[in-house]
Amino acid sequence: MGVKLMIVDDSNIIRSRISRALSEEKLEVVATASNGQDALKQFSAKKPDVVTMDLTMPKMDGLECIRALRRLKPDVRILVVSALADKATAIQALKEGAQGFLCKPFSESDLSEAMQELLEGYSHG
Repeated sequence: MGVKLMIVDDSNIIRSRISRALSEEKLEVVATASNGQDALKQFSAKKPDVVTMDLTMPKMDGLECIRALRRLKPDVRILVVSALADKATAIQALKEGAQGFLCKPFSESDLSEAMQELLEGYSHG
């Protein structure tokens, strides 16, 4: 059984790009969401193991969504993929429960590397 992935980003282009890049990493994309509220609905229905999370989104932002997802499933692995590259934002996302942070724009190899690091943590507990 593959690892189940949910992609949360308000940009359809970014969601497609992440999906395409990570489909080669033995990840099964079970859900995509364009904002935090949609992500919570999808998360409850599809129960992904790993989530890529944008921070700036309408309705519910990424930090609030990370908090909510961690309450639903404390061991979910979350990789923040955001254009907000300042250190304070990255630290805040990690404090909220994200395990990785990747700045936009990113290359497919950057994404692949960040996801592998995240999954190593997943497989080791």
